[in-house]
Amino acid sequence: MIRINLLGGAKPKGNKKSAGPAVSMPSFELGAWAGPLVQVAAVLAIAGAVNFGYWYRLDREKKTIEAQTRAAEQKNHELSDIKVRFLERQKQKDAYQRRVDVIDQLRKGQSDGTVNLLSMIGDTVNGTEAVWLNSLTDQGTKVDLDGTALSADAVANLISNLQKTGFFKSIEIKESYQDDTIKDMQAFSFQLTCTKS
Repeated sequence: MIRINLLGGAKPKGNKKSAGPAVSMPSFELGAWAGPLVQVAAVLAIAGAVNFGYWYRLDREKKTIEAQTRAAEQKNHELSDIKVRFLERQKQKDAYQRRVDVIDQLRKGQSDGTVNLLSMIGDTVNGTEAVWLNSLTDQGTKVDLDGTALSADAVANLISNLQKTGFFKSIEIKESYQDDTIKDMQAFSFQLTCTKS
């Protein structure tokens, strides 16, 4: 039974000095059985509200994480397509670079090889009058030339022209003699050894 006293309490007995009426606070009594049950119910209600709030927050975080995961998976799929295209382009670039390297290597070999040597010696002999070559032997660092000239001066001019090319650091005459096998004119056979620069 619940009893509420809203009028105030009875006047205290034995206190005759107070002139005015005594004011008392209203009281609320729930009874002896209602106190602990109400307290437990209140604690359970508060715990349930806190638990629901925590669950609601976790549920929102879960939905946010799921949305972010879907977006990340879509981005990953797009990036994997881009990666495949990039790798294909990289293979094409590598194949093209190999071709360019082979062409450069062939050009370098052409410029360093016997093509330039033959071209230079041919131009030099053609630019020197009364001289022609019978044979040319490339021995790596040295080149041996065998030929015929109409005069000793023509051999000297050939040596001078070969030195002007800058392709050789030294030119030596191994042998030079008048060829008696040619009866109609004077001819000199010569052998030169040229050391490459």
